This record gives sequence, structure tokens and C-alpha cells, in this order.
Amino acid sequence: MTTAAPHNRCLTPNAPRLETERLILRGPEPKDAEKVIAFYADKDRSWGFGGPISRADAWRWFALSVGHWSMRGYGFLTMELKETGEACGMTGIWDPDGWPEPEIGWLMFDGFEGKGLAMEGALRARQWAFEDLGFTTLTSNILPGNDRSVALAERMGAWFEKAYDNPHMGHDHMYRHPGPEAAT
Repeated sequence: MTTAAPHNRCLTPNAPRLETERLILRGPEPKDAEKVIAFYADKDRSWGFGGPISRADAWRWFALSVGHWSMRGYGFLTMELKETGEACGMTGIWDPDGWPEPEIGWLMFDGFEGKGLAMEGALRARQWAFEDLGFTTLTSNILPGNDRSVALAERMGAWFEKAYDNPHMGHDHMYRHPGPEAAT
């Protein structure tokens, strides 16, 4: 007989708990899966991540994201509003097999765009990558036409470096973030 995992159990014990003014960044929990599935079902929101995709494939992406922590020792963190405890998006460091180098990524759940939360969370995740993980460089890989992500990367100080062939997404653009000395 199997029992269900507790709904609020962190699936990535090595994930840090980071804070910003409005957010807690924490490891993914089982309850976050439904938000990720909803994100991937929304074609307007998920196309920059290869969506829309089926519920089963979105669940697999969530499980892959959890497994990334075991393989790399870092990954995506769930962004949770301090005030309400509601999950509003994800951000973190992503480097699956075939990626040109580690990247900082972000995604926002429905209803949380346009509030500065993605930037707040991504800046904190980048600080964690530089200060705690020892990274000296990071990129953001952004599909052409994803103007909102480009604008966010540029507000974070990143610049277009090159186009390349992403093994999963096809034609992609790499934005280079400033190094630890400039990215405070």
C-alpha cells in the first residue's frame, strides 16, 4: 500500500530558503505541481517554455525539475508570497544535459505578472548562485519573440550575446548576465 506524500513536504531537501522583501524562495513541494500544470496548459504563458503541453508532460517537467536538484545540487525554486503563502512563480538555476551553460530562468503563474515579482525573485536567485554556489557567470536562454523575458533580463543588466541551437527548444537567444562583481 502506498501513501500520498504530504502536500507541503519539500521535495528537494538541499534547496535553500531565500527571502526578499515580498517573497520566500523555497524548494518545490507536491502542492506546486498543479500550478506548474496550469502554467503549461496556458499557451500564452507557456510558449516560451515549449508549451502548451499535456497535463502528463507538465507533470513530467515538474518531476524533472525536482530531479534536477539531485543531479546538479541546484534548480528552480518556488516563489511564494510572504503575505499570503501563495505560490506565484518559479525562478532558479537550470542546467539540464545539453545546455550550453547554467542559466537563470523564471516563470510566473497566472495573475502574478506585472508586479515586479519575477525580477525580485530572479535577482535573489542570481545572488544565491553567485554568493552561495560560487558561479561566476550566468545566462538566460530566451526564445525569440519572448519580449517580456528579454525586458526582464535587460532590466537585470543582461545583454544579448548570441543566437544558438537549443537542444530542446531549437533557435534560441542567449543573454549574458553581469558577473558577481556587478550583479549585486
